[in-house]
Amino acid sequence: MDKIPPAAVADLKALLGERVLTEAGALAAYGRDATPLFRHAPDVVVQPLTTEEVAGVMRIATRHRVPVTTRGAGTNLCAATVPLSGGIVLSTTRMTALLEVSRDEMLAVCQPGVTAGALNLAASTVGLIYVPDPGSKEASTVGGNVATCAGGLRGLKYGVTRQYVLGLEAVLPDGEVIRTGGRLVKDVAGYDLTRLLVGSEGTLAVITEITMALVPTPAAARYGVAYFETMTDAAEAVRDIVATGPAPATLEFMDAVCVAAVEDFAHLGLRLDAGALLLFGDDGEPDAVDRSLSRMAEVCAKNATQIELAESVAAAEDLLAARRCNLPALARSGSMTILEDVTVPRPKLAEMVAFIAATAQKHGVRIGTFGHAGDGNLHPTAVVDADDPAETEAAMAAFDEIFRHAVDLGGTITGEHGVGAAKLPYLEHRLGPEQMALLRRIKAAFDPLGLLNPGKLGS
Repeated sequence: MDKIPPAAVADLKALLGERVLTEAGALAAYGRDATPLFRHAPDVVVQPLTTEEVAGVMRIATRHRVPVTTRGAGTNLCAATVPLSGGIVLSTTRMTALLEVSRDEMLAVCQPGVTAGALNLAASTVGLIYVPDPGSKEASTVGGNVATCAGGLRGLKYGVTRQYVLGLEAVLPDGEVIRTGGRLVKDVAGYDLTRLLVGSEGTLAVITEITMALVPTPAAARYGVAYFETMTDAAEAVRDIVATGPAPATLEFMDAVCVAAVEDFAHLGLRLDAGALLLFGDDGEPDAVDRSLSRMAEVCAKNATQIELAESVAAAEDLLAARRCNLPALARSGSMTILEDVTVPRPKLAEMVAFIAATAQKHGVRIGTFGHAGDGNLHPTAVVDADDPAETEAAMAAFDEIFRHAVDLGGTITGEHGVGAAKLPYLEHRLGPEQMALLRRIKAAFDPLGLLNPGKLGS
């Protein structure tokens, strides 16, 4: 234990008893998240159940000057929850109380350890849905969704997590408990601290309760798929779909590498001669959905080589499964998968996909690209041999060029995964030195001792 004095461990055990973990196996498990290449074991893991216990942990950490990394399910892909400085990992996975689901106010109140899937299931019992739709929704926690401002397949039409967080309860590093926002759709009293905490990756406060807006369950949903010879053709269809009508609920793409991998993995009958696949869909009232799907199919028909509309729920589920299984499909061809994300303006989508393919070829790395075409968010995914350092180095060199090129095109280094430790070296290239200095001043105002998630945003 190089970052925590024995007295601090004794204080934590007096507060939480057996919910303080110090065994080597447990510490190792909490020393990584879903991001490869980043590992560092904490000195101790704590599992509070209440806001009061979280506040107690933070008071102990402040008194003994021990760093604290807050962690949910650890599904994030930017090393945001790897405790780079050791110290305490504060796990919220036992804070699973779903305190309220209100049909009348269309909101839910929950602790941060509730999973996105569980919240959505509870909302569905009263005819509502939890909109954020990350790929890890069955495992990822609502607290983690908030901390990283998670996105997902519904982002184009419905927005991302920040659009749905009405209020937060959070614990500051000294143990003070604050409440931001509330149950109101409109509230402009003071600085918007709720939005500031959303996406702050545990660097400013520990979120202990979330008030989240819900929306009515759509009456119908339909999907289709279009195949194109090139990604440029697919990108033109994306541009025209967005320009000619209301934003669809789903507008996703896969490049040829991903199409081949998914078909080999799931045997869904995808065309292997396509240069790109576009999955499109919408939800809402049945008549409106039918019109929307017909419009999108008509737009795609200008350049597509084939269009298929799902005529049943089962067929629609197959199309969605094709998009969602990109990661496991690609992962079969190597022992380590590095899944990244960048976002560019929609008109630059095809150019960015082409750059990724050329960069992969230049470095001799297998990279498949899929993502959210409607909002320009791409997920280039490298598959390498974990036991071959040269392959890993080649992949990281390729991603270095990819991140920088996305910014040069007017885009960003991350659209939904977050910055964490993985993207921190590129953050100044994205924001510039003036904004970086401002981030550090904000961090110092919340966390003057630098105890919360050191080595991440604002460090």
